[in-house]
Amino acid sequence: MDRRTVGIVMNGVTGRMGYRQHLVRSILAIREQGGLTLADGTVVWPEPVLVGRNAAKLEQLAELHGLTRYTTDLAAALADDSNEIYFDAQVTTARVAALRQAIAAGKHVYTEKPTAESLADAVALADEARAAGIKHGVVADKLYLPGLLKLRRLVESGFFGRILSVRVEFGYWVFEGDWQAAQRPSWNYRSEDGGGIILDMFPHWRYVLDHVIAPVRSVYAQMATHIPQRWDEQGDAYPATADDAAYAVLELEGGIVASVNSSWTTRVDRTELVTFHVDGTEGSAVAGLRNCRVQHRATTPKPVWNPDLPVSHDFRDQWSELPENDTYDNGFKRQWEEFLAYVVADAPYGHDLYAGARGVQLAELGLQSAREGRKLLVGDL
Repeated sequence: MDRRTVGIVMNGVTGRMGYRQHLVRSILAIREQGGLTLADGTVVWPEPVLVGRNAAKLEQLAELHGLTRYTTDLAAALADDSNEIYFDAQVTTARVAALRQAIAAGKHVYTEKPTAESLADAVALADEARAAGIKHGVVADKLYLPGLLKLRRLVESGFFGRILSVRVEFGYWVFEGDWQAAQRPSWNYRSEDGGGIILDMFPHWRYVLDHVIAPVRSVYAQMATHIPQRWDEQGDAYPATADDAAYAVLELEGGIVASVNSSWTTRVDRTELVTFHVDGTEGSAVAGLRNCRVQHRATTPKPVWNPDLPVSHDFRDQWSELPENDTYDNGFKRQWEEFLAYVVADAPYGHDLYAGARGVQLAELGLQSAREGRKLLVGDL
């Protein structure tokens, strides 16, 4: 059995997402299972090189997980021929320069989204990667969620008949940071540091809707900064300059209407932190992170509006839960395995930097729509 070691420069692993989802639950999890076994029997062994600005934090993480390779010198890590892949989970404002540096060094690149703050930069990155002949990918983790895998199966089976509409509800209350520590980094709420919920979440909604329901064709958005002052990790107050909530109406191919609410200033009264409610002529479904409930046309009850009488039943009891027919692994890990197979064995892979650019396109148009108060078409790149 052949074993192929692949060095991965992981930049930004001291951050929340880079550490928990990409290092611990993906790369280290692949190592714990003995590597990734490809179709031909080759075992891919990922060898992470931790990169960041704080040497002490990197040393601490390396020691905690039994790793030996870490550095604050990105150029040196990229100059090492044993490192084939560059991964980026930094703050958005630092991403473009680092990705360009990795592409110029001839490394395959895999990155968190958004790939850039502007569509022009996102497309330029994709063009540079294509010209360099390297393989490139962008994180599309929501597509690997059990709830959305179930929902996609319903769409592909024709369960809905003609799809009419989609309602996406996402969000939770992010503490301001004064009397209780915030559960998200403070840069998320400063536009000058690449923060804002539109730039963060609209790239997600783009690939989810494109791949699960139908391509996005137009956007009308309203954004708000509901909490104007927050407190950072040191307990210092700062002005929140980025949008912390966005309310959008998207038109999808085929006349499907999607209403998408994204907020870090809402208290949760849903079964999960995000829900996708799809209505069709033959049936409806509500999918979350893990679960998916359905109501078929033949089993749809006949509600009657009568505000003079109390509701005597629970509407949610009239839906049926889809069974757990599959085993679902961590979505970030699954996509890492697909990207590693793409790099080593040229396996099929569908989420490249051009897909990332389409996400940035929707975010950029959403911001423009909110500023100008008008509906904007989403054209093909």
